[in-house]
Amino acid sequence: VQLQAFGGGLVQAGGSLRLSCVVSGSTVNIMAIDWYRQSPGNLRDLVARIDAIGNRNYADSVKGRFAISRDNAKNTVYQQMNSLTPEDTAVYYCHYETLGRNYWGQGTLVTVSS
Repeated sequence: VQLQAFGGGLVQAGGSLRLSCVVSGSTVNIMAIDWYRQSPGNLRDLVARIDAIGNRNYADSVKGRFAISRDNAKNTVYQQMNSLTPEDTAVYYCHYETLGRNYWGQGTLVTVSS
């Protein structure tokens, strides 16, 4: 299984970005995919998850602003991020775990300027 994350960039506070996680080697409609983020000096934190049946969970810090979704035809999971703040600045990773093995995308940097 391979995950490739795309879509980061520089955006002003209040702006939006959409991250993409392209999956190969499995199909997203049978996978639980997470988005994590890590800023300098901090641990990697779970931001959002979509499970195999489409249930979604969000960290409190992003509820109402971020939305995770998937496109089965494109085998891709998205994270729409709205109302971004400088505190959202981080490297964002998509993640998949199965049978105790973790798969990570390469990370995509999101920088929110004030």
